[in-house]
Amino acid sequence: MSKAELMEEVASEVRACVKCDLWKSRRNTVSGEGDVNATVLFVGEAPGYWEDLKGRPFVGAAGKLLDSLLSGIGLPRSEVFITNVVKCRPPENRDPRPVEVETCTPYLNRQVELIRPKFVATLGRHSADYVFSKVGLGGVESITRVRGRVYRVSLLSLPIHLVPMYHPAAVLHNPKYRDELERDFELLKTELKKHGCIG
Repeated sequence: MSKAELMEEVASEVRACVKCDLWKSRRNTVSGEGDVNATVLFVGEAPGYWEDLKGRPFVGAAGKLLDSLLSGIGLPRSEVFITNVVKCRPPENRDPRPVEVETCTPYLNRQVELIRPKFVATLGRHSADYVFSKVGLGGVESITRVRGRVYRVSLLSLPIHLVPMYHPAAVLHNPKYRDELERDFELLKTELKKHGCIG
């Protein structure tokens, strides 16, 4: 099977998933989308209202901001892969619960193993917390403390550059974070250039 077929297999399993209670209130699952051979994997927290409606990640206001930030560093959305830690929308956009993260992340792990990205950019505290815990750096209580740096780590036995960032939705709620999020993307661009991943 091709990588794309294997990724579709994960998406099919996600669509049929009833392993936690989030399936009861979802309209659509949001497995993720993008280039299965992407150099950069973006991992958000959970789908919101528009994502649940359309079954696609980052299609609301936060998605428009993400598209603009990607375009600002010359990285088309079609060349990255975008997903979330949790694949179904938590009611009222509440934070995903630990049991939901634990139940859902085997799907994310399979996506990481399929894509084999060189860079993983986490968007928000919950995705940073999961990936940091997975690579042995402990949990993340505050995204402010860990963003603005690149961590060279091993994730599922893959060597990756981990770039924790603010979630675009946080910037929409607190515009004061906008400059820092733009700097996070500039840092990603610098690292991609340094490693010959973009021109």
